[in-house]
Amino acid sequence: MNGSAMNMYAKAEIDSNVMAADSHQLVLLLYQGALLAISKAKSQILNKDLSKDLTAIAAKGKAISHAILIIDEGLKASLDKNVGGDLALNLSDLYEYMTQRLLVANLKNDVVVLDEVSLLLSDLKGAWEEIRPAVTQPAQTKAAPRPQSPPVKPVALTYGKM
Repeated sequence: MNGSAMNMYAKAEIDSNVMAADSHQLVLLLYQGALLAISKAKSQILNKDLSKDLTAIAAKGKAISHAILIIDEGLKASLDKNVGGDLALNLSDLYEYMTQRLLVANLKNDVVVLDEVSLLLSDLKGAWEEIRPAVTQPAQTKAAPRPQSPPVKPVALTYGKM
């Protein structure tokens, strides 16, 4: 399969994943997309001589720009600061920090900065994956006596603008 066909296949798969995703899954897809874009940028920096290869420079810049776009116009823009309170405000600040660091990584071809942002995104993605059971608790099939736990605050409301 040639590169163009593989790109079309990948885009179709992503499109179908987005169409079938709930709001929680959409946030996970945004995290995954940003991490993938950063990984592509890092690969370009590590595998190419950026001082001579204009194609690699363009690919690195495109990948970092894509990560910034996902963080800024996907993750940050979808935060509901009215409902999410301090958590949403803190996440917004963290996303702003990440985009600034990605700009530095782009200017300086700095893989350490890319790793820093990847780690932050990975930690947030992992935390978001962990709260999934709290967001969508399945109905109990048997009425076994269980101790009552305090009500779970709907965490998904932090990302309420989707």
